[in-house]
Amino acid sequence: MSLDLNDIQRRMEASVASFQHDLAGIRTGRASASLLDPIMVEAYGQQMPISQVGTVNVPEPRTIAVQVWDKAMVIPVEKAIRESTLALNPVTDGTTVRVPLPELNEERRRELTKVAATYAENARVAVRHVRRDGMETLKKLEKDGDVPQDDARSMSDKVQKMTDEKIAEIDTLLSTKEAEIMQV
Repeated sequence: MSLDLNDIQRRMEASVASFQHDLAGIRTGRASASLLDPIMVEAYGQQMPISQVGTVNVPEPRTIAVQVWDKAMVIPVEKAIRESTLALNPVTDGTTVRVPLPELNEERRRELTKVAATYAENARVAVRHVRRDGMETLKKLEKDGDVPQDDARSMSDKVQKMTDEKIAEIDTLLSTKEAEIMQV
């Protein structure tokens, strides 16, 4: 048994990637095709991302359009968007589902920054859990005599450095998203 620093790095990066995905689902008032990424559509007996049933694009700064490929999927796409947590009201035009984005008021912007901060804290906790797992493995290896004390300290420092870098990356992503949300 040994400590795999690459595995720790990969797991921390997965936590950051999950956080980025969560942030993509937070609406800022500007249309973005990635805004609909978290929405799943009941299609052909299973749940599918919207991007697998139609083309998502942004024809105007405050509108998202979904060009649905199969006419039978237009109503399920509209229903999935309407029932999502994004509070959007889609309008169907043939095989195109248009999603106008309402203007965000100050109160809603503050709520969204709180949601983003919660996502960030969850990501930090996930990164710290990965660090804790790595440190516990390292202590066990050192106790069992599989790793010399100097190597254990060196590896411990590397794990801590990775943790600090990922936490800083999360903080940067959060501050960027908060600025984007508060921008009028």
